[in-house]
Amino acid sequence: MKRFFRRAAAPVLGVLLFGGIAAKGLAEPSFSSEQVDLMAAACANCHGTDGRLVGSVPTIAGRPASVLEARLLAFKHEEQSDTTIMDRIAKGFTDEELAALAAHFAAIDPDGDDDSQAEQEPQE
Repeated sequence: MKRFFRRAAAPVLGVLLFGGIAAKGLAEPSFSSEQVDLMAAACANCHGTDGRLVGSVPTIAGRPASVLEARLLAFKHEEQSDTTIMDRIAKGFTDEELAALAAHFAAIDPDGDDDSQAEQEPQE
């Protein structure tokens, strides 16, 4: 009788163990604000601090997260033809990281004032 329970318990325990691992892998990852800030720092070279650089490179601050995420995923999966380096940069991130970056830049006010520059200018 003990032998029966041991044989029956092994597959059940295996399913529970591997099922738990699979469920954990399917869970949506969450990133701390520090992690997202670190990932976003790579964007500053071209898009400026907080994604507000004005010029030939598009401003990404304040754009809808769904638009940014779709564009980033298109770059990553080589579905975007008008790219210079973004296809190579996007490939360095997981889809979840790109979604987190899109949400990060969408939450930034594109017209926000930079107080640090006002502090650096000499007062008369």
